[in-house]
Amino acid sequence: MSLDTYLLDRSKTVDAALNRFLPRATTKPATLHKAMRYSIFAGGKRMRPILTLAAAEACGGEIEDALYAACAVECVHTYSLIHDDLPCMDDDDFRRGRPTSHKVFGEGIAVLTGDALVTQAFDILAQAKETPRYKIRDYILELSGAAGSLYLIAGQVADLEAEGKKSTRSELRFIHEGKTAAMIVVSLRLGGMSANATPKAVLALTEFGKNLGLAFQVIDDILDITQTSEKLGKSAGKDVAAQKTTYPSLIGLKAARAEAKRLTSAAHKALDPIRKADRLHELADYLLNREY
Repeated sequence: MSLDTYLLDRSKTVDAALNRFLPRATTKPATLHKAMRYSIFAGGKRMRPILTLAAAEACGGEIEDALYAACAVECVHTYSLIHDDLPCMDDDDFRRGRPTSHKVFGEGIAVLTGDALVTQAFDILAQAKETPRYKIRDYILELSGAAGSLYLIAGQVADLEAEGKKSTRSELRFIHEGKTAAMIVVSLRLGGMSANATPKAVLALTEFGKNLGLAFQVIDDILDITQTSEKLGKSAGKDVAAQKTTYPSLIGLKAARAEAKRLTSAAHKALDPIRKADRLHELADYLLNREY
């Protein structure tokens, strides 16, 4: 199928699974469960769970077996967005084209919604199917490591502390590796693991994800200054307003585009050990050339 059809099909598959895994909106406390569903089903691209499914397919696995990891990753990602948008963090009123959680439900409920989603992620992942090489313990350690104080949260902390300061290129890379690339890497690794991939294949997915994640963030930084809020589905120009160092501000727009292309080429190269990686190659090019 075409990439557009693939993205739509896999997005619907992930949404159906998330609908099964999450408590119903009427389950007490209804406000919390309504808020969880509001943010989960706000129309995101589902890129991380789709990468999980694509990695599983590339390693000869089944989509059904990878869905637990895919949905767990999406829950963690959505929790991070809810918290990132809070007034004490990036203070954004819009996400995925609609008002952010705290604007609809209040800051207290938004915090608790993020808390609930990150714990829901591990509830889902604990139900995944084990393989000869990988057990539930391995899945849990993968996601907790990527989402914890050494990567995702580390990137968020470094990002906050860097506001109003001129970061170096190495400091900027640290932020991007934690805040963005780590969750893309773990999405791919969990997909491969669900397919009982060899250590060599998982390593290839890891290198692919590191480069893809960095390229993804560079493109995000570029789009923040070149696109409208309507196109992005979130407030444009936030990085400039917050005086954040980005690749465009550090090395210029033209050089930033070149860096994104270089990282994407490195991502393609990393997939050499995986023979059925055509879809992953397509996704890498899609993310490089996206406009939102």
